[in-house]
Amino acid sequence: MIVLYRVMRCLMMGILSEKCVAGQFCHCANSVECIYTNLDGIASCTPWLYATNLMGPPSSPCSAMAYHHDSRRIFVGQDNGAVMEFHVSEDFNKMNFIKTYPAHQNRVSAIIFSLTAEWVVSTGHDKCVSWMCTRSGNMLGRHFFTSWASCLQYDFDTQYAFVGDYSGQITLLKLEQNTCSVITTLKGHEGSIACLWWDPIQRLLFSGASDNSIIMWDIGGRKGRTLLLQGHHDRVQSLCYLQLTRQLVSCSSDGGIAVWNMDVSREEAPQWLESDSCQKCEQPFFWNIKQMWDTKTLGLRQHHCRKCGQAVCGKCSSKRSSYPVMGFEFQVRVCDSCYDSIKDEDRTSLATFHEGKHNISHMSMDVARGLMVTCGTDRVVKIWDMTPVVGCSLATGFSPH
Repeated sequence: MIVLYRVMRCLMMGILSEKCVAGQFCHCANSVECIYTNLDGIASCTPWLYATNLMGPPSSPCSAMAYHHDSRRIFVGQDNGAVMEFHVSEDFNKMNFIKTYPAHQNRVSAIIFSLTAEWVVSTGHDKCVSWMCTRSGNMLGRHFFTSWASCLQYDFDTQYAFVGDYSGQITLLKLEQNTCSVITTLKGHEGSIACLWWDPIQRLLFSGASDNSIIMWDIGGRKGRTLLLQGHHDRVQSLCYLQLTRQLVSCSSDGGIAVWNMDVSREEAPQWLESDSCQKCEQPFFWNIKQMWDTKTLGLRQHHCRKCGQAVCGKCSSKRSSYPVMGFEFQVRVCDSCYDSIKDEDRTSLATFHEGKHNISHMSMDVARGLMVTCGTDRVVKIWDMTPVVGCSLATGFSPH
């Protein structure tokens, strides 16, 4: 993985007055621009050789942004709950204010614009998702959750919205003109949902959370199939699925960048079983008072084998092993019998890991060119050449599939 400079394709860095909170690629002729927002409320369009501030600070700090390339419209969410719409000139040197949408009562966390429906859909820390008409500026509907709504994905064909929240749940909503219906709720994370990515072709939903894990939800399969991916050591901040090469790119807040191979046969992690005694040696756990009294033994602490899901004691699960086919890229607890069944080739990694060298808060990719932009809490924006990692097929349009 190579970082690009402003000149000679090496490294491009933008020093901001505050830490970056959002970033997104846009295109202009044959050049590449990075549009970002920071906590000062300044939206900037950064071509290869220079950076230009397009406007002064809005009335409240910016917290989220969506840019629509074809119409050159920018929607900027703010800490006060408002969403501001702007139109960018063809040369990206001017930005005209269009209107303000009173979308939320608290900080806006995510925005998506649908040109077909002329909707701007957003989530916020007022525990709701709202959708507003961009023609009239009127509120069309709202749906409230029990905790802060933290991230959003949207299927433009079916008008399904995926909303992740701070309780660790993902809610699937069907949005209508003036109402919505809850389709299902996805539960699997043990921490707040930090990012979502929806692939409308394979109908896969990817979620990253503060529990350092990623889950792939097979929505299109309709069988409840989920895949767990554990390789990060801190909060997963951003995701991007490359449909052409079947790879998932993820970034974490400690600067870790992972590229997951999703074009392999993976296994689902088992559900953890519950038992009052070790399912290997049958020794009682510490809450099993009756068996402890009958056998005159002390109760043991319960653990779980990550490969088979059985409830085991520490003595029967003393070994550790990675098992990438089930998503465990680093060593986890396994029972002795499962450890013996894992072969050396089963420990071959199915992901590559790289160091971003700054605390990443947001990531966006230009898939066609194999470029990635990361924004960090260190007030730095970096553009990366990802083609050595994800393959030149992204840039050439060639796919082995």
